Amino acid sequence: MEPKFWKLSSSQLEFLSTQGRILVFVVEDQKLQPIAEKETNGAVHSLNAFNGKLLAAVNQKIQLFKWVLREDGGRELQSECGHHGHKPALYVQTLGDFIVVGDQMNTISLLIYKHEEGAIEERACGSNANQMSAVEIIGADIYLGAQDNFNLFTVRKNSEGATDEEQGRLEVVGKYHLGEFVNRFRHGSLVMRLPDSDAGQIPTIIFGTDNGVIGVIAFLPHEQYLFFEKLQSNLRKVIKGVGGLSHEHWRSFYEEKKTEDELWKSVFTEKKTADATNFLDGDLIESFLDLGRGGMEEIAKAMAVPVEELMKRVEELTRLH
Repeated sequence: MEPKFWKLSSSQLEFLSTQGRILVFVVEDQKLQPIAEKETNGAVHSLNAFNGKLLAAVNQKIQLFKWVLREDGGRELQSECGHHGHKPALYVQTLGDFIVVGDQMNTISLLIYKHEEGAIEERACGSNANQMSAVEIIGADIYLGAQDNFNLFTVRKNSEGATDEEQGRLEVVGKYHLGEFVNRFRHGSLVMRLPDSDAGQIPTIIFGTDNGVIGVIAFLPHEQYLFFEKLQSNLRKVIKGVGGLSHEHWRSFYEEKKTEDELWKSVFTEKKTADATNFLDGDLIESFLDLGRGGMEEIAKAMAVPVEELMKRVEELTRLH
């Protein structure tokens, strides 16, 4: 049986530390035994198994290490290639040969590892500055991000662009204010998925926040999205926020853009909001089941859908978590 290796990283407690290391352990007799150590020129923020190798985010660089056999029979990590220019690279996810990077001061960028050349190259990047807190890959051309203003957003690679410039741009296609600081995304489900149910066919991503919240993001087929978008719109008219708070305003994408005046050494903050797009509030939609019969009938009439049908479809949604 192939041995299982565990990788850990450490660094000095400094902003943009100039020293760090990667430690490799093997499990023997239910104990972790250190077998290799690699010093790095910066803090190691992320480690990913990647094509039988080890992908690390080291300060401003994405570094790929290969596992080589020494003459004495031991093994060591050896640098193969890397990609510079991140500010710094904190969050990394991979799919096949593709690498998605979330920067602390920038946004999402898409890289590709080229086996023949032994190189990592940038394929596309976002144009909006977002201080990232987590990233995840939804599909081959669409990616999910969280930022420190408690927002979620999605970007898409414009593979059909007419020019190289258009194809190299990650376009923002979804915006949503969650109100929580997300620090981890993971593909998976909180419940057992029944393969013969409609809900069992819907992919989900679990997220965790610094407040201890665990939530689910579900990716609905277009027809279902339009149906629940209409239901959400009607629920907003019936369910009023505490203190008159507008649900639309609360879920609006909140953004702070900071610019620095070098002459006066001042920082100016521009605050703005944008309507939520291509996201729905599952908590609001599921609150339909808490309405009295009168409220349900009012919404059913506005949607021209029987109450029983609405209840059935919302109940199916609840089975995702």
